[in-house]
Amino acid sequence: MGTYYKKLVGQKVYLSPPDPADAPIFTAWLADLEVTKYTTASALVLGLEAEKEFLTGMAKTNLDFVIVETATDRPLGACGFLMADPTQRRAEVGIFIGDKEFWSRGYGTEALSLLLDFGFNVKNFHNILLRVKAFNARAVRAYEKVGFRKIGVRREANLNGETYTDEVYMDLLAPEFRGRLAEALTR
Repeated sequence: MGTYYKKLVGQKVYLSPPDPADAPIFTAWLADLEVTKYTTASALVLGLEAEKEFLTGMAKTNLDFVIVETATDRPLGACGFLMADPTQRRAEVGIFIGDKEFWSRGYGTEALSLLLDFGFNVKNFHNILLRVKAFNARAVRAYEKVGFRKIGVRREANLNGETYTDEVYMDLLAPEFRGRLAEALTR
């Protein structure tokens, strides 16, 4: 396992900069179709070296994090901003929990809240978008819990096996999000 640094800390999880030493665990997660069927990575086949390169790239962006359980320092997933546009003050968010033991227990919701707090109050984004496969009801509930609203559907945008599924678009605006970093940064 990698070395973790508590950049953004919650009750259950903290977000740490990525460490390429985590390549074996990420490779295992991304090889598991049960995990990746909910992501855009289901068609990817990444070996250990490719995953190391990917994590090295993530570590250079200042926009990506490993989700780590606070109590055990155990990595359980990743999250970050895609296609960040500082001029327009917008970004897209991506998140996944690779360790299935942590599914449906609030870890992803807390990690996403920490990431959004960073995005709105440190990176100064105004609009944050996400895309989710329509059949991923667990994720939609988590996104709504932190304040995301559905703004549209791209019909039959994803091929899963022999079935096309819709992709739901959701977004959140800075004034709609209440985080704790804004107050902490002004003290």
